[in-house]
Amino acid sequence: MESPDLRVFQMVAREGSVTKAAQRLGYVQSNITARIRQLESELQTVLFYRHNRGMSLTSSGKTLLAYADKIVGLLDEAFLAFSSSGEPSGPLLIGSTQTAAAVRLPKLLACYYEQHSNVQLSLTTGHSQFLIEKVLHYELDGAFIGCSCTHPELVSIPAFQEELVIAAGPNVANLAEALAKPILVFSSGCSYRDVLEGWLQSIGKMQPTLMEFGMLEAIIGGISAGLGISLMPKAVVHKHEADGLIRTFEIPDHYRHIHTEFITRKDAFVSSSLSTFMAMLPESR
Repeated sequence: MESPDLRVFQMVAREGSVTKAAQRLGYVQSNITARIRQLESELQTVLFYRHNRGMSLTSSGKTLLAYADKIVGLLDEAFLAFSSSGEPSGPLLIGSTQTAAAVRLPKLLACYYEQHSNVQLSLTTGHSQFLIEKVLHYELDGAFIGCSCTHPELVSIPAFQEELVIAAGPNVANLAEALAKPILVFSSGCSYRDVLEGWLQSIGKMQPTLMEFGMLEAIIGGISAGLGISLMPKAVVHKHEADGLIRTFEIPDHYRHIHTEFITRKDAFVSSSLSTFMAMLPESR
C-alpha cells in the first residue's frame, strides 16, 4: 500500500466519483480505477459500492478512509516540518463560519497579509460541524467555529466573544410577535441554530416553522423583508439595524453570549504561518 494510492482513494471517497477524482488529481480515469482495484485486491475487501450515482464507501472503505486521513495528513505534516522556515510563508488554509467571516475576519486577514505577504491565505466557510470535520481530516490548518469544542483530537482557543440577538424585520413590535414568525436558519450543524432551538424548547415553543438557507446574505435579506427571524451575533446585523432594515431583541443571559473559538488538531505541526496567525487573534493577546 503506497501513499499515492491512499491519496487517490481519499479523493474518490471525497468526490464519490472516479471521473471527478481524476479531474481533481489530473489523472486519467483508467489510472484511478486501476489504483482502487489494486487496493481492494491488496486488502482483500470491497472499498466502494458502485452505482449509477457514482461510488460510495462500504464499511471497510470507511475504516480505510479514517486511516488514510491520518497517514496522508501526517505525511503532509512531516513535509511541512522539514520545509518550514522561521519566516511565515506557503499555504495557510483557514475555515470559518459565515458570520465570523463576514464581520470578524476581514480586518484580521488584511492585517495578517499586510505583514506576511508570502503566505497564501485560503478561507473556507461552512457551519461548525462541517469545519470540525475539515480540520479532523487535515483539510484545514485551523478553523473558527461558533461553539465550544471538546473533541479529543482537537484543541481550541477563544478568538471572539459574541452577543447573540433575535433579528427581526423593522416592523416587528416586540419579541412575542417575532417568535410567532418562521425562523430562518442555516442547515443542521450550525451552532447558532442549536442555541436557538435549545432556547425555544426551554420556553415551550417545541415545533417552530423552520426555513433553511445556505447563505448569510439570504437570511439577512429574508429578515429585512419580513419573511422571518433568526438568531445571530449582534455585530453581524449592527449596520442593518442602524440603517433601519432590521430590529433586534435580547434573549436571556444564559443563551446570549457565545465564544467563537479557533480549533486545530492536537497532533498537527504548527507552522510559523499558523503560529503567527494564532498570535494575532484578539483573545490570545
